[in-house]
Amino acid sequence: MADYGKYTDQELFPLLKAGDDLAFKALYLRYWKKLLYFAAQKTGDFADAENIVQDIFVSLWEKRETLRLTSTLDHYLFVSVKYRVIKLLDRKRSQRLHADRNAATHDILDDSTQQYLDFEELRHRLEELIGTLPEKSELIYRMNKEEGMSHKEIGSELGMSEKAVNARLVRIKKTLRTGLNSFLGGFLL
Repeated sequence: MADYGKYTDQELFPLLKAGDDLAFKALYLRYWKKLLYFAAQKTGDFADAENIVQDIFVSLWEKRETLRLTSTLDHYLFVSVKYRVIKLLDRKRSQRLHADRNAATHDILDDSTQQYLDFEELRHRLEELIGTLPEKSELIYRMNKEEGMSHKEIGSELGMSEKAVNARLVRIKKTLRTGLNSFLGGFLL
């Protein structure tokens, strides 16, 4: 039985291509530590480096029959590690960006839900205040704000002057603002 550890890469490679598992083992023992060290330096993570090196050797064994080297075997192995490290780092970057986007979206959704609830509570309080207005004041307010009627249109429909409608709306808004300010003061604290 030959000592494969003494064979050169050029002697081992044809044996590997022929399916000689001892030639594969000799190549593995020759390069795994160097490749692991190289991968660990590039990834900063020993577990990722181990996975990369393991994948390189699995791929080497699986592609042994069709593999064509354009340079030395050690160059092929180190370039393979380099490309796998790049793919890993790119995948991690994409995952991190995706996670950041999801976190930002989640925060926006949480914030918008709270804003919606706050708005609904404010709208409900405004409706309560409008309901406490005298009947004619409530009607003028709703005609102006909900139906979009002008002061002149409201005046002609209710038999009032435009000036009287304007004065009434000023008083209504002041009443509502005062009621909402007291509500918001307690709401925000």
